[in-house]
Amino acid sequence: AQGVARMSVSTPDRCARPLPGQRGFTLVEVLVALLIMAVLAALGWQGIDSMARTREVAQASTERTLRLATVIAQLEADLAALENTPATPALAFDGAALRLTRRTPDGLQVVVWALREGRWLRWASTSATRVDDLQQAWLTSQQLSGQEPGHTPLLDAMTGWQVYFYRGGWSNAQSSGDQAESAAPGAGPGGAGAAAAAVRELLPTGVRVVLELPEGALTRDVALGPQS
Repeated sequence: AQGVARMSVSTPDRCARPLPGQRGFTLVEVLVALLIMAVLAALGWQGIDSMARTREVAQASTERTLRLATVIAQLEADLAALENTPATPALAFDGAALRLTRRTPDGLQVVVWALREGRWLRWASTSATRVDDLQQAWLTSQQLSGQEPGHTPLLDAMTGWQVYFYRGGWSNAQSSGDQAESAAPGAGPGGAGAAAAAVRELLPTGVRVVLELPEGALTRDVALGPQS
């Protein structure tokens, strides 16, 4: 009986004793491991967030570049279709807006490129086939506020722009150009018909547009075709 009692007392001691080569983690070690995992997770999240932000910036830059290319292509198309008529100026710049008369399949059209409150806008009138309608469209283009129907927003965050004309050299578009006489519609040779001759400004051979953008200044030169 005593031997049995001795065995029952010694058995718990053998069970509590760890086996050779086995050792558990202390509370400090577990906390240190959790801290390291938290730091690694934070660093990994920052890396993923930085990659996402970089991708968004690159995508926005690509979209703005494509939009700018489309806008410049539209401006070049307008300048390529200029029509120099005695009824209205073919091209005029007042420091804020560029107005032009261009050909369309349905007649003649007045187009305005203007900068208003940091936004580059384009306005186009309906095509006209009568002189009175074309002149009325030109007068309307001089009274635009930017809120009228027909305005198309092109670019945002543009701080300024300037236009230059090439006439043997680049000069400010607001300076006076060369003048030429052209017979007004219905004018005949001599007499009262000759007095109806209209004076119009010869078109430059090139147009330079300088845009002030957040990315920097953008300069675009456009050669104009021969004008009668």
